[in-house]
Amino acid sequence: MSAPRSPRQKKTARAAVMAAALSVAAVPLLRGDEGMWTFDNLPIKLLKEKYGFVPTPEWLDHLRLSSVRFNDGGSGAIVSKDGLVLTNHHVALGQLQKMSTPEKDYVKEGFLARSSKEESACPDLELNVLVAMEDVTARVLKAVDPEAAEKDQNDQRKAEISRITKASTDQTGLRSDVVELYQGGEYWLYRYKKYTDIRLVMAPEIQAAFYGGDPDNFTYPRYALDFAFFRVYENGKPLRAEHFLRWSVDGAADGELVFVTGHPGHTDRLKTVAQLEYERDFGLPLYLEVARKKRQDYYDYARKGVEQERRSKDRIFGVENAIKAVSGEHEGLLDPALIRSLKAAEDSLRKAAAGAKDEPALKAARSSWDKIAAAQKKLGDRRLQTAYRRFDATKVAGLANAIVRCVAEVAKPNDKRYEEFRESNLESLRFRLFSPAPIYPDMEEHLLAATLKDALEKLGPNDEYVRAALGGDTPEQAAKKLIADTKLIDPAERKKLVEGGEKAVSTSHDSLIVWARRLDPVYRAQRKWYEDEIESVMTAEGNRVAKARFAAYGKGTYPDATFTLRLSYGRVAGYELGTTQVAPFTTFHGLYDRAIGMGGKPPFDLAERVKAAKTKLALDAKLNFITTNDIIGGNSGSPVVNAKGEYVGLIFDGNIQSLVGRYAYEDTRNRAVAVHSSGIVEAMRKVYGMDALADELTGKTR
Repeated sequence: MSAPRSPRQKKTARAAVMAAALSVAAVPLLRGDEGMWTFDNLPIKLLKEKYGFVPTPEWLDHLRLSSVRFNDGGSGAIVSKDGLVLTNHHVALGQLQKMSTPEKDYVKEGFLARSSKEESACPDLELNVLVAMEDVTARVLKAVDPEAAEKDQNDQRKAEISRITKASTDQTGLRSDVVELYQGGEYWLYRYKKYTDIRLVMAPEIQAAFYGGDPDNFTYPRYALDFAFFRVYENGKPLRAEHFLRWSVDGAADGELVFVTGHPGHTDRLKTVAQLEYERDFGLPLYLEVARKKRQDYYDYARKGVEQERRSKDRIFGVENAIKAVSGEHEGLLDPALIRSLKAAEDSLRKAAAGAKDEPALKAARSSWDKIAAAQKKLGDRRLQTAYRRFDATKVAGLANAIVRCVAEVAKPNDKRYEEFRESNLESLRFRLFSPAPIYPDMEEHLLAATLKDALEKLGPNDEYVRAALGGDTPEQAAKKLIADTKLIDPAERKKLVEGGEKAVSTSHDSLIVWARRLDPVYRAQRKWYEDEIESVMTAEGNRVAKARFAAYGKGTYPDATFTLRLSYGRVAGYELGTTQVAPFTTFHGLYDRAIGMGGKPPFDLAERVKAAKTKLALDAKLNFITTNDIIGGNSGSPVVNAKGEYVGLIFDGNIQSLVGRYAYEDTRNRAVAVHSSGIVEAMRKVYGMDALADELTGKTR
């Protein structure tokens, strides 16, 4: 935590802000149930005043140690003493796709393990549980010379972080990450227990999990069975979990206080107005341009045949979801009222900094906003290079480049490496590099050709990346040669190269390794430019703005999301929409009515199991519900718990009004959408016949 300040310092700083703004609007006020709070800085006073609830340290520890991060994106929770983990179907989708075959399509058909012998090992899923947190702000900042050039400060900061994470990993054996909070105002060391023997237990078919498809995505009411179960194994046996969330059969009730614990991915609520204007005018439109082209590439491949359609399903789902989410974020930034409110708050802090006389942190930030704006302009000048010098749609090309960089980086001292190749990250990196998940050559060729064609069209034939990537060929010719002549589709070949080190990689004749070696200097030059010219400024000046904010307001707010564990509080609540009221709950009645009303046409047709179970189900059982909890992407799979710490629901979405949540929380209609705990059990027993699993979940003998 930040160093304590004297009462006189606090009074002086706050007085400066108030005098500058001449309005209480200068102080950052929380709206409604706003906040994605770190476990070290919870709004205890607010919770007590608003809801009469004060969480105990034991309650918080239990919730933290029951929460799970899916390292490939998403959240979850341990829900039984035998290591059963519950998350969303759409969080499990990538693993379902990797485990499927032309004969067994687990995405389309679902997966039901009716005994432990039928539980199936995931190819490359890593789960993390946060077991310890330590404030290392003083150590990081002490290693940085504030008088040095910003580039050198950035290098010093990264070197110290690498030393901290390596020492922690060596000492504890735990995954150790240093997390930057409040735009560099604080640094925390998070230690995670890591699990990699994860087995799939149950997943509904996608038509039940994602009922309503893209038209219903980010809307409410919803009728989705968006859940999936995994089990953690340790030493070949199911994990004996000391901490797990006990199930509430009744689930959440209207108006009830509820908490969401999970790993929200990314918010920009503390960024400067210049940064947000860049996102509004350039960053988000460019992202959407690239994503829409990628979507077309996936659909073009899917149309080639039934098998190609199966292989593309998770890619199409992911890009459609991203386009809809980012489109909503962009619409939010286009709202002049939002920008005006953010600018008013920023102007108040800038005036406080300009008028400060005896508060060093405020004085030091006077020019920070202008320097950040100048760096944003530099970034804008090279935005096409950032967007199109990449090939993340092509798995095997990404693996080749990771291998070439990995062997070069691990030959360096730990504190001189790129962050992703530090000792603390190598085990997880190798786990991904050597994954046995299937790679399809025809799909790789199609996507690589499309990516190279986009780069050629947008950057031109004389761009150094384009020249290196094409080597005189057309995009189609280059992709055909590269994929046809590589052996990297075999994980054993990838492992051999990594274990052989620089010598093996430098002498390899594999087409993609040769290609990646050719691209590596271009990548390194661009990354160096970004780190020296953009990242260093954003970090150093963002840190000064953060310290100014602390000096003015104290630590009465929460940091932006960083895919680390957070707690939000709220209540189950409907909302007004136009002249009507949106109810907090949906039921199985509503699901069948929706299907009838839409004529049973895709994507509103019922999965066969769901259709057949109509006479068995308690149709008035709650299916989905909404809360005022403040969430964002990455919270998918998060548990909803009541004040007793019982599991009452499963977060899977937000409504359309919540999409602006990347930049601001709006309390009147912003809602998190969840699957109700009673609906999950009802479906498990009466739709899927998974009684043994339901018994385990609800605490009965397994």
